[in-house]
Amino acid sequence: MQADPLYLFALAQDNFLPNGGRLFAAFSQPLRSVRYVLFGEGPYPRAESATGFCFMDGAVGELWAEAGLSKKVNRATSLRNFMKMLLVADGLVSVSNTSGNALAQIAVEARAGSSQMIRALSDLQDKLHQHGFLLLNATPVYRSHVPPRKESRPWLPFVQIVLEALVDRGNENRQDLPKLILWGKIAETLAAMPIAEQFPKVVSEHPYNLSFIGNSDMQALFGPMRLLYRN
Repeated sequence: MQADPLYLFALAQDNFLPNGGRLFAAFSQPLRSVRYVLFGEGPYPRAESATGFCFMDGAVGELWAEAGLSKKVNRATSLRNFMKMLLVADGLVSVSNTSGNALAQIAVEARAGSSQMIRALSDLQDKLHQHGFLLLNATPVYRSHVPPRKESRPWLPFVQIVLEALVDRGNENRQDLPKLILWGKIAETLAAMPIAEQFPKVVSEHPYNLSFIGNSDMQALFGPMRLLYRN
């Protein structure tokens, strides 16, 4: 209402994603547990895929297939490139060889009954939550007829309140603020908010870019978390 008095009224009359009451699903992660705030760009443009968690494609079940990553992972470009970045960070593949036989061999290991590797998207999401991730989008809704950058502007006061809540959640612990991870040009604009200056942050291209796979900052951040493994 502060940014655009007509916005919420227009949104309520329109078709938008995520639907099914999932718009604020990411807040199943309690703010007291948040160690990282990951801002993606916006929801997947498919109803079954837009879950309210950034880059978590609801159409994906199994991560692996005989030939490598599953077909549904490969369709979810951001998720596919994130998975490949993790494989590079773990030293399982080289950045110059993230397809074909290299992934097929890893898939065989991952699908084996004795494997310690995660097998489903829900496993990956659980691992991210265990590490304290709040999985948001800079543009929380998708409408096919509204450019994402324009759609993001009315949500800036919402982002402001979320960040204020994270600052205020423990006044005695101001030096232990979560790290902001900003993926893509729209998320990067959030760094200019005065409240964001208080947070440590890391910025990268969005995972739908192939260059994300070889991003050394992302490898350094996520590699030690061992997200591809159950323990």
